[in-house]
Amino acid sequence: MIILLSEVPVAPESRDEAVRIMKSMARVSRTEPGVIDYRVTTDLETPNIVRIIEQYEDSDAVEAHESSDHLEEFQRDIKPHVAGEPELYRYDVAAQSKMEGP
Repeated sequence: MIILLSEVPVAPESRDEAVRIMKSMARVSRTEPGVIDYRVTTDLETPNIVRIIEQYEDSDAVEAHESSDHLEEFQRDIKPHVAGEPELYRYDVAAQSKMEGP
């Protein structure tokens, strides 16, 4: 499994529009083959940081997403609402187990 984590600083004055665009992207992305999950979250302590958590079955699914038309549209549409340099992290996960806790 591959997990991508994006941390996107958004402009306070257009945060609602940025969140709307990201939620739309998540809905479309979750329908792609090889996508396990795709979620948008906001930081409770820093509300203008939005995180995108993407889970993929394999590298082929990541590549398909990265070359999709809707990603290109998303990047164009979100750009005016970004207030800083987004950060993107990739995690290659060898195993997953469920744990107890909140």
